[in-house]
Parts: sequence; C-alpha cells; structure tokens
Amino acid sequence: MPVTFRKSFRIFPGVRLNINRKSVSFTFGGRGGPRHTVSSTGRRTTSYDLPGPFGYRSTSRGRR
Repeated sequence: MPVTFRKSFRIFPGVRLNINRKSVSFTFGGRGGPRHTVSSTGRRTTSYDLPGPFGYRSTSRGRR
C-alpha cells in the first residue's frame, strides 16, 4: 500500500490551498456552483456537482 500525503487548508470562504507530495494547488468556488482548480504542475480542472450521483469534470494541461 503506497504512502500518500495530502492536506487542504481553507484560506477564505470559497478558496482552498491544497498540498500534496508533488504539487500545490488552489481551488476556487464551492458547493452549489463550479469549482476551478489551478495546480503548480500546470493542470487546470473545472468541476460541477450535478443532481444525484452525477458530476462533470474537465481537465486541461497547461504549458510547462
């Protein structure tokens, strides 16, 4: 079983700082709307919670 590290801090309402072993990221938005995540590795993710067990996620890789 691999050892993982992940920690999330709420900086302001609707803004989170996420730290893991390989990168640091910021998440903007919250429940009831879209969430946008920008990572230090260049990854950008937009996600939505849809009614029921459904959700949508779109990920793009930036230039690095």
